[in-house]
Amino acid sequence: MIRNVIFDLGGVLIDWNPRYLYERIFETTEEMDYFLQNVCSPEWNDHQDAGRPLDLATEILVKDFPEYESAIKAYYDRWTEMLGGAISSTVTLLKEVKDSGNVRLFALTNWSAETFNETRSIFPFLHWFEGILVSGEEKIKKPDRRIYALLLSRYNLVASETVFIDDNIHNIRAAEEIGFQTIHFENSEQVRSILRNKGVIN
Repeated sequence: MIRNVIFDLGGVLIDWNPRYLYERIFETTEEMDYFLQNVCSPEWNDHQDAGRPLDLATEILVKDFPEYESAIKAYYDRWTEMLGGAISSTVTLLKEVKDSGNVRLFALTNWSAETFNETRSIFPFLHWFEGILVSGEEKIKKPDRRIYALLLSRYNLVASETVFIDDNIHNIRAAEEIGFQTIHFENSEQVRSILRNKGVIN
């Protein structure tokens, strides 16, 4: 029996993409792509998701890439411009799950602790969750098994009674190794169909 559902946030419920900001900063796609692959890269951002302070992260890059100082500083000074808004179809599904009253609802996200507080005020649906585990606050990020174990222990959950939804296959595989039921997110209709089959929603 499914008693708990855990949603990832970025790419599932919230549309986040640095390109939304940097399309306004760089004149060509080639310049933007180079910057996002080699300067403010996904690997660099991962450290902030794991708890590194934003000021320190920015300082490190400005020292290494002084020619990109203004673009680097924009990453966190203007980070809300990376948000494309809520993914409305999945938010609708989230409300269906919440209103069913059949399960407890949680979120597990890789996100900087410093920016997530503001995110809570931008997206009201974040208050629908009984609990949200934020990697930057815990200083552990998916797919590290410890963050899944922490979620289970903090909220007294049983992995086999819990469905975890994420768009990143590495995060899905790590959750499966611990015993979670999982849904590799493609779109809201796919997830709705699976949750219906599992008896979470009608």
